[in-house]
Amino acid sequence: MPPETATMDTPRRNAHLPAAWRVPLAMLGAAALALVAVTGQAWGAMAHQWWNIDTYNHLLLVPFIVAWLVGLKEDELARIAPQPFLLGLAGVAAGLMLWRVGEGAGINLVAQAGAVGALQAAAVTMLGLRASLVLALPIAFAAFMVPFGDEIIPPLQHITAEIAIALTHASGVPAKIEGIHIDTPAGLFIVAEACSGVKFLVAMVTLGVLVCATRFRRWTTRAAFMAACIIVPVLANGVRAWATIYIAQYVGAEKATGFDHIVYGWVFFAIILAVLLSAAWRFVEREPENYGWPLSTIDRWGWTVRAETLTIASKSAGLAIIALAGVAALSLLL
Repeated sequence: MPPETATMDTPRRNAHLPAAWRVPLAMLGAAALALVAVTGQAWGAMAHQWWNIDTYNHLLLVPFIVAWLVGLKEDELARIAPQPFLLGLAGVAAGLMLWRVGEGAGINLVAQAGAVGALQAAAVTMLGLRASLVLALPIAFAAFMVPFGDEIIPPLQHITAEIAIALTHASGVPAKIEGIHIDTPAGLFIVAEACSGVKFLVAMVTLGVLVCATRFRRWTTRAAFMAACIIVPVLANGVRAWATIYIAQYVGAEKATGFDHIVYGWVFFAIILAVLLSAAWRFVEREPENYGWPLSTIDRWGWTVRAETLTIASKSAGLAIIALAGVAALSLLL
């Protein structure tokens, strides 16, 4: 007889969805639809920022990155039977409360954080504690869907201006600075919001978190790389601003500014990104699919075994989330 095909217990990639996952995932889908429907204004505002504001264009990739990270854990997830986590409902309620506070106060960042947080908590509730620990990175990384960075634009403008004026003086160009205005023989330069470097910084922080979580094990390496992802873009943006001022002394302010937008948008970012990743490559400690806590480690944690006794039926958990979304919707009418 020919040898039998492998009947190993280890699940294979691209296998059919295990039966134990079907009801929890179906209820998670229904719960997610209810939450997004109720918090739709916040999601609409986020989608507008992702698509129409270039500072946040990179956030369009976040859902795809989350899906990729989940896919990397397919084999481990197939070994788990989801046990919906009762305490996760408290997280859903907290997220909806935060969303409601943000909506009431007219603070988009708070409302959007609450809307995303409620969805994250719904995933923890429906998938259960053990599966959520395996998927801790993609669940947490979903927080990057919330557009942030506008709050740091003013200080970034001043930092950029200070770096630019220091380099301008060092390069022998006479200049005076007043706030974010730099006066030179070639004209007056203003470090506008678009020149603050926030777009570059926010994108680099998002990438830095992803690289640190998937490629590094040691916290010292992670801390060093994250520091580089913050410091290097800020310094590089100051150099870019100085280069624009310096070039303007010879070609004129209008030509220098136009050149700056092209170079910074397409070339400068790519060069800095390549330098950072190249410098970090020699410190890579693991493959992406090995991120997070392995299931064997999670199984050894006594507190997870005790916490998993706080379970709830999949349908009951899904209906509870939908009910919470309904209460949140009614609160808008009060």
